[in-house]
Amino acid sequence: MIRLDGKETSNTIKEEIKDQVTEMKAKGERVPHLAAVLVGTDGASLTYVGSKVRSCEYVGFESTLIQLEETITEEALLAQIDTLNKDERLDGYIVQLPLPKHINEEKILLAIDPKKDVDGFHPANFGRMALDLDAFIPATPFGIMQLLERYKVPTSGKHCVVVGRSHIVGRPISILMSQKGPAGDATVTVAHSRTKNLAELTKQADIIVMALGIPEYLTADMVKEGAAIIDVGITRVTDESHPKGYVIKGDVAFDEVAAKASYITPVPGGVGPMTIAMLLKNTLLARQWNLA
Repeated sequence: MIRLDGKETSNTIKEEIKDQVTEMKAKGERVPHLAAVLVGTDGASLTYVGSKVRSCEYVGFESTLIQLEETITEEALLAQIDTLNKDERLDGYIVQLPLPKHINEEKILLAIDPKKDVDGFHPANFGRMALDLDAFIPATPFGIMQLLERYKVPTSGKHCVVVGRSHIVGRPISILMSQKGPAGDATVTVAHSRTKNLAELTKQADIIVMALGIPEYLTADMVKEGAAIIDVGITRVTDESHPKGYVIKGDVAFDEVAAKASYITPVPGGVGPMTIAMLLKNTLLARQWNLA
């Protein structure tokens, strides 16, 4: 069994990006600039955005954090989006989700210029991705593809079952794995919480991508010997014996499934660390496409 180490792989990717930024500086080129819009003071969002800012500093990007009051109106936020769209100094930006309930997330995401949509959530980018054209790929699916490619996990001709159908993970990864490429050419089945006899599908799978959001849902009896397991789930589970009062669990019962798997991502330390690395990768791509 081989652990797909997202932390190590993401660090490798950051070093590659850092080297490219160093080359850009040597040529006198402007370095990539990423902005993040944070509405309110949600603790998890603050932590995540802070990590993004530190990662930008590490690889040599310019970064801007725009913190807005939770009470901001939808109109005012749309005006801020318009300003960012027109700012030629910015290569890309993200709007940290979730947004307050009085703001329509879909309207905000649609207002982002697709050429600066480094989260890859705009329909224009999703459509281009589906057509195998240059596009910003959502960071989590992009990270999964990088893990599969860099660890040389066999995917061509394999049966991949994706459990979960979200626009952020399930649907895009199902498209990417069916496309031609070093981590593609798989035959993909998309399942979800209402799929009947899900275990019958997963037991047939050579590759399983779990993106359901139910801790330790996938157990050893649902997996065939030698399957590759990608766990996208990340849930806080109460544990009074732990200093923090909780532990992080994935969608896979790791210990028992690992005993049967050929490849598996741990939680934490698997897919999660790849997300920020791929956001940086998308920002670098935005800068390169702007230069072209």
